[in-house]
Amino acid sequence: MPDPQNRIETDMKALIDKVPPRIRALLDEMNNDEKLLEVVLDLGRQPEARYLDASAPLGEFEVTEEDIAYVTDRVGAFGEDNRAGIERTLHRISAIRNRAAKVVGLTLRVGRAVYGTIRIVEDLIYAGKSLLLVGKPGVGKTTMLREVARVLADDADKRVIVVDTSNEIAGDGDIPHPGIGHARRMQVPSPLLQHSVMIEAVENHMPEVIVIDEIGTEREADAARTIAERGVQLIATAHGNTLENLVMNPVLSDLVGGIESVTLGDIEARRRRTQKTILERRSPPTFDVLVEIRGWDEVAIHSNVAEVVDRMLRGDPVAPETRSIGGDGAVVRAEPQTPSRPGGGLSFTSAEPPLPDEHAPPARVTSILPYGINKGKLNQAVRAAHAPVEVVGDMGSADMVLTTKNYYRRRTTALKTAEDSGKPVYVLRKTTLPQIEEFVRAIVRKQGGTRDPQSVASAIGEAQEAAGRIGRGEPRVDLSPQGAFIRRLQHQIAQSHSLSSSSAGREPARRVVFRRQ
Repeated sequence: MPDPQNRIETDMKALIDKVPPRIRALLDEMNNDEKLLEVVLDLGRQPEARYLDASAPLGEFEVTEEDIAYVTDRVGAFGEDNRAGIERTLHRISAIRNRAAKVVGLTLRVGRAVYGTIRIVEDLIYAGKSLLLVGKPGVGKTTMLREVARVLADDADKRVIVVDTSNEIAGDGDIPHPGIGHARRMQVPSPLLQHSVMIEAVENHMPEVIVIDEIGTEREADAARTIAERGVQLIATAHGNTLENLVMNPVLSDLVGGIESVTLGDIEARRRRTQKTILERRSPPTFDVLVEIRGWDEVAIHSNVAEVVDRMLRGDPVAPETRSIGGDGAVVRAEPQTPSRPGGGLSFTSAEPPLPDEHAPPARVTSILPYGINKGKLNQAVRAAHAPVEVVGDMGSADMVLTTKNYYRRRTTALKTAEDSGKPVYVLRKTTLPQIEEFVRAIVRKQGGTRDPQSVASAIGEAQEAAGRIGRGEPRVDLSPQGAFIRRLQHQIAQSHSLSSSSAGREPARRVVFRRQ
């Protein structure tokens, strides 16, 4: 028996045979199948091969209608999500249609069954904890799900059901790919019905584990909570790159406990030393553990989602456990080094980066594309908060997309494009000015560095530079607006330089001011 660890199965011939002969010949000449990710065929453009590290045109000719037809005639039927497959394989063919529903573009994506990918989180899987996987597109979320299903069904001998919406986990056709082992697969006739199939799986088939790919709607999040409350282990992926993406997404925040605004009494607010209106976690998280997949061989693990979310909402710094695969194939663990709130002196844990010199650049401006959001209201909120935010009008220059609940539910092409390109999409329940202002304040807090070590370093560098300016004779220096955690650090820097410091302005534009004593 061959060792299943680190084994990769790719029936590349099944996919290449569906490519038009003149394009197939050029792929054969490149002889780089191991790194091939997908083949792109767009009508009237050169065919293109995309690899792990580069893209390359396939010939000087343009793709014709005959080339498109050659592929569509040889693959399975396209579903409502415009995806098709090749029976008994993991390959995926996605279609782009014109306004008359005619196929004018194809993406032929290579599917691979990679064995041994869950060694990095194997202890969490066997512990019976519900796991949520997030990460950029193409980073290996679905590949890991497939391996989880196989290991729990075959090695742990558990009853596993895979809810397979687009046949990505277990392949096309009625017989699932052997990559999921003895796990059972339930196909979903339409993406809109995924939530109902999730509930059906629990009610009809008594699983111990349910594996789900791409939880992306409020109904699916509700179904996931229902499943978890019945004591079933959940292993799933969700739209988003980090835990913070989910916390700020009203549609999916319920997966990590949900967020609500709470108004405190005067006494309690003074006791907590905070504002009267604060954000708190609404309920226990659906998932016990969240894994941010950073690469094929590196993950960041938040092993107690409830505790981490609570710390984030209080403005406390958090740091996940990181794991990677070493050169010898062993799992290398780096325990979380969460910086504590500063006490008597300025100190950092080993997780903090070195302090920058006095010429450190300012925090980067975040570019937001409003999609279905009133641009004037967003600009008004940005100006009121003095936020490091630029409102842009095109997807290419945007760091993130801000949209409404209704637009997100419709899963428009623009939003799919944003997520496929790795841009986070944030969703507002309402488009009122207070809701938009709260989102902008969240961006300000993030730029303030309460959870971003690079922003922490930048803010401290600014404070060090300000202390130097005071030492050279300037009577007063106003620093950039920051969150409470960063302001405390800056006050300690002033104290270490024997300077006077105070906070000025109101949240979220509150800032530290340095003066000579």
